[in-house]
Amino acid sequence: MNPEPTNPYNVFLIGYRCTGKSSVGKLLSEKLDWPFIDTDSLLVSESGSSIKEIVENHGWHAFRKMEQAIVERVCTLDRRIVATGGGVVINAANVAIMKKCGRIVWLRAEPATIKARMMGDQNSGVFRPALKLKDSFSEIEEILNEREPYYRHAMDFGVATDSVGLDVLAESIIENLSRLDPEI
Repeated sequence: MNPEPTNPYNVFLIGYRCTGKSSVGKLLSEKLDWPFIDTDSLLVSESGSSIKEIVENHGWHAFRKMEQAIVERVCTLDRRIVATGGGVVINAANVAIMKKCGRIVWLRAEPATIKARMMGDQNSGVFRPALKLKDSFSEIEEILNEREPYYRHAMDFGVATDSVGLDVLAESIIENLSRLDPEI
């Protein structure tokens, strides 16, 4: 059995839902040959309930506590590509531990791009509950405005995912990571 790493190094992908965290994360995983983890998928798998069910039955606070436990556990691992939930950054403890054990990349997209991607994602409504009681475009704009300062504070760097292919995005992220950490 390998000893636990003393200084874990992971790449955390943050950003609003449907900005490409899972898609880009899987490609980065292949290119770097590091395992991929989606914290929302892990949480759903371990709890046996969808995020929507967790929120409806137990509230956002319970979901955020479960999310924090997943982030803390992932941060004990080394060399992982981690797609996080869109709201992971609103918890300062999550940001602090992610900064301690890796680099944080903010994947950004315009509200219209996010809405189009959400409309094309059959699981979006089931997997991701509405955050406010508004139409989807108003919700996207409002939540993006609320979270932008959190994303900016948390990130080591950001990339726009509008109209850019996954391969170009992955290469851009690897290039930026290599500048920050030449051993990548």
